[in-house]
Amino acid sequence: MSSRVLFGFHAVGVRLKTAPQSIVEIYADPSRRDARMRQFVARAGEAGVRLIEADAERLAKLAGTVGHQGVVARVQPLAQTHSLDDLLDGVEGPPLVLVLDGVTDPHNLGACLRVADGAGVHAVVAPKDHAAGINATVAKVASGAAETVPYFMVTNLARTMGELKERGIRCVGLSDDADKTLYQADLKDPLALVMGAEGTGMRQLTRKTCDDLVAIPMLGAVESLNVSVASGICLYEAVRQRGR
Repeated sequence: MSSRVLFGFHAVGVRLKTAPQSIVEIYADPSRRDARMRQFVARAGEAGVRLIEADAERLAKLAGTVGHQGVVARVQPLAQTHSLDDLLDGVEGPPLVLVLDGVTDPHNLGACLRVADGAGVHAVVAPKDHAAGINATVAKVASGAAETVPYFMVTNLARTMGELKERGIRCVGLSDDADKTLYQADLKDPLALVMGAEGTGMRQLTRKTCDDLVAIPMLGAVESLNVSVASGICLYEAVRQRGR
């Protein structure tokens, strides 16, 4: 199994906390001697992970960006231990799922995963052919959430949504031209919030498969929000209604 790269304190730190045995080695900038780096190096040492000194130039080459914060790790991919069905079978209380249709930008996906983790989302679902996969940039932006939120890429998104509906999970899509607002919708029951890509929105079949459509009220000159911001607003409205 080929290794992949994580970079940044949050992304590497969460892997160090949750699955240190999967870390092949960590590269750290020896010129950075602040408290955050000292604590990180100590944690890596306690976990028995191989630590290699590397300057900023080498770290940038490994990470593919200068935004590595002085920390880069080579890790083994974590096996997905559950299918979406198995995961939902084990959920206590009403499931909360985030469906992303056409989110191809790694920064947007990372931000969506981060807000999904914060809102207690049980799974994030996306199509295999119209979505970003998990890579180092996604993991960095997600600040560890790429390691904690199950992310399922499915062959047929509309069919998967149909299977969610068979489980009694309502699919509520966000659309600028919906007749009612997010705040008029009942989000307390089992729910899949469906978000489209910026600009194009949901694909037509995805839209048709939704049980209901809602809009976020836009009171200024801007016509739409970034998909991760919109996801956060919708998810936390569901959290508020559920009294969590």
